[in-house]
Amino acid sequence: MAASPMFPLGSVLFPYTPIPLRVFEPRYLTMVGRLLDEDEPGFEFGVVLIERGSEAGGGDQRASVGTMARLVNAALGADDLIIVGVGTRRFTVDRWVDEDPYPRAELSMLPELEWSDALAPLRAEAEAVVRRVVARVAESSSDADIELSEDPVAAAWQLAASAPLGEYDRYTLLRSTSMGGLLRQVVDLTLEAEELWSAG
Repeated sequence: MAASPMFPLGSVLFPYTPIPLRVFEPRYLTMVGRLLDEDEPGFEFGVVLIERGSEAGGGDQRASVGTMARLVNAALGADDLIIVGVGTRRFTVDRWVDEDPYPRAELSMLPELEWSDALAPLRAEAEAVVRRVVARVAESSSDADIELSEDPVAAAWQLAASAPLGEYDRYTLLRSTSMGGLLRQVVDLTLEAEELWSAG
């Protein structure tokens, strides 16, 4: 099995959502350079949450579930590279391999969460809760300006990404095994976050 290039980060990436990254470490500049050199379009790298440690320098402890990111844009800065990736498929890490010259791992792809029209009321509830709480946290009188895809699966992940949650709650959402479970946890965790925000 070919090892995939990996980008451990201090944040969770969800499918169907963008992630801008400032790349400055030599190992990741090498990784992105090799991705850009590939002949095939749509090159991808894996993103996993760093559970302990820092993004720079290595020696971190990494989560076992992550999301592939398709590189869609790269711009050269003075001493760095600004790239944008978009989340595609979720995976589990089978094992990390030699990290020279950059982190790599063997992965198994997780199945896509399946949509059912019976979930429409729960999805509407999740959207209403997320919009209301985001607007409240932002101290705005109107619903938060959250753009959602017409694809219900993509919209569910975009709601998860928009919810005002900490990274460990976001990681809980990423590990969802059903669409109903994802939407229910979006509602529950967002309401919990609202309570904590109100109490603070």
